[in-house]
Amino acid sequence: MKNNSSRVLLFKILNAVYFTFTSCEYSQKNILVKDHPNVIVIMTDDLGYVDVGFNGSIDIPTPNIDRIAHQGVKFTNGYTSYSVCSPSRAGFITGRYQQRFGYERNTQYRPNDPKMGLPQSEKTIPEVLGQVGYTSGVVGKWHLGAHISNHPLNRGFDFFYGHLGGGHRYFPEELTIEDSYSINDEPLSYRTWIMRDHKPEKTDEYLTDEFSNEALNFIEKNHKGPFFLYLAYNAPHGPLQSTPKYLDRFDHIKNNKRKTYAAMVSAVDDGVGRLLDKLETLEIAENTMIFFLSDNGGPEPKNGSSNGPLREGKSSIYEGGNRIPFAMQWTREISPMVYEYPISSLDILPTIANLTDAPLPSDRPLDGVNIIPFLKGEKQGRPHQTLYVRKFDDDLYSVRDGDMKLVTKKKNSIKELYYLKNDLGEEKDLANFFPSQVNRLDSLRQAWDTQLIDPIFLGLIHTERWQRRLKENQ
Repeated sequence: MKNNSSRVLLFKILNAVYFTFTSCEYSQKNILVKDHPNVIVIMTDDLGYVDVGFNGSIDIPTPNIDRIAHQGVKFTNGYTSYSVCSPSRAGFITGRYQQRFGYERNTQYRPNDPKMGLPQSEKTIPEVLGQVGYTSGVVGKWHLGAHISNHPLNRGFDFFYGHLGGGHRYFPEELTIEDSYSINDEPLSYRTWIMRDHKPEKTDEYLTDEFSNEALNFIEKNHKGPFFLYLAYNAPHGPLQSTPKYLDRFDHIKNNKRKTYAAMVSAVDDGVGRLLDKLETLEIAENTMIFFLSDNGGPEPKNGSSNGPLREGKSSIYEGGNRIPFAMQWTREISPMVYEYPISSLDILPTIANLTDAPLPSDRPLDGVNIIPFLKGEKQGRPHQTLYVRKFDDDLYSVRDGDMKLVTKKKNSIKELYYLKNDLGEEKDLANFFPSQVNRLDSLRQAWDTQLIDPIFLGLIHTERWQRRLKENQ
């Protein structure tokens, strides 16, 4: 009897210890999920500054995209680090000015060239978050190198559904090339089958809808988290293609280019709405941080976009080039607000890393900052006193310091100065009135420029110039 009693007592003790241990472990896991938010970055392609409702669009309703801004933060001075697609994405995914590692051109589509893309030395958002248990997926446009070494699954992501190049056709019947690695041509890459991880897959829906579907599938599969989803819509980048479902919403727009563009934006908005609803259904909306932005400004004449009061558009060093629609929400922690100080797409990586205590490389500078303390009022002032742009091939620079902006052209022989607070359209050049400000900002530019390197590969522009010269010589 005594032995039996001892056994029972021992069993009770062991059971209690086990219960305590497992309860503690369960609690720790819950804390991990609670403290580490899911993160979604929704990036559109070539979206105009005023082509969303929260920035004043009248003819293109975007009620679902607007939900992010209204439930969270509307950034009135949101920027990307560059004014064309591929370098902008390189800056976003590393948190560093892409000129630091020679990524200053749109890549050519070269599956056989391992140097045509993001250098292997650079650390990406999913690589950083993978250290603290995140599952990461990218859906949509990659455009950071078509070589296998730069495939998303080799740059930190656990899942990929999308295309490797800079754009794509939207109708499934036009996707006639199965193997993405069989071609070395940017226009032809627009016709490849979509990749699921490493395998080509034939689609049967309008491409924007396909990407929305896959984003929802990824969330459903990984909703116990924590997860990072990079939803990179190629819309409304050309070619301008839409279905009657979306076109029929815009009979009030008589310009056909603008009408199709609006329909493409509306398809994205529908997808964003489905995503937000899915988060609510799964009861993870409160602890999911969502960023919405464009990779650069709209190329107004080309795709029917509008940058409103901003000067010029995509590829420019003026405000229309890299000042973009930008909003975020994290309803558990951030109250709805309008934030006026400049922030950058470079800020996304350090913001997430700081929230999750994910280790960052110590051997290189990050140019982004953690914006959460600024949004919560724990830090005052500007997250960025100074923001920079360089276009190496055109010898163009811009420096925004506070509300002053210096533009330099042609080996620094032309200098323009604008006060953005009162001159959003950069119409009144103040350089002759404030030469000391010109010199001060130019000194900042020169100091920054010494930290950069020349581009490490020839870009798409060089291919286009070569092809143009061939035609001229025929």
